[in-house]
Amino acid sequence: MTASPYSTMTKRADFVAANAGLRVARPGFVLLAKANGGQGMRVGITVTKKIGNAVVRNRMKRRFRALLREMLPEHGLADTDHVLIGRENGVERDFTALRTELLAALGRAQAGKGDPPRSHRGRKRGPGGKGGNATGSPRATKS
Repeated sequence: MTASPYSTMTKRADFVAANAGLRVARPGFVLLAKANGGQGMRVGITVTKKIGNAVVRNRMKRRFRALLREMLPEHGLADTDHVLIGRENGVERDFTALRTELLAALGRAQAGKGDPPRSHRGRKRGPGGKGGNATGSPRATKS
């Protein structure tokens, strides 16, 4: 067995740092890519509970690991953290479609062409960022 050309990220701080990097959204996943200052090629996978139960999430992570094993040695960015975030229809997508999407996403990241920053639609936060009405209390009062 040969050594892997990349290492796996495990610390939350690394994932949070990658979130500040380049973002390339595709139907099956979102790729985050951020230079890591000479730490080599690193990989992280994240799939939230919104996607499904543990069986579904683990299946998606296995598919992503297989994709990364196949694609990153040749197409990955050197000294960069790559994070794949699973999207809802990523489990049902054809594996060849995911492969094509990952190749396109890596190409865009290589060219420095990320998607525009996400809008914060649907996030209604009052003063202090906790939500609630204009007075900051959690419930609106009737007069």
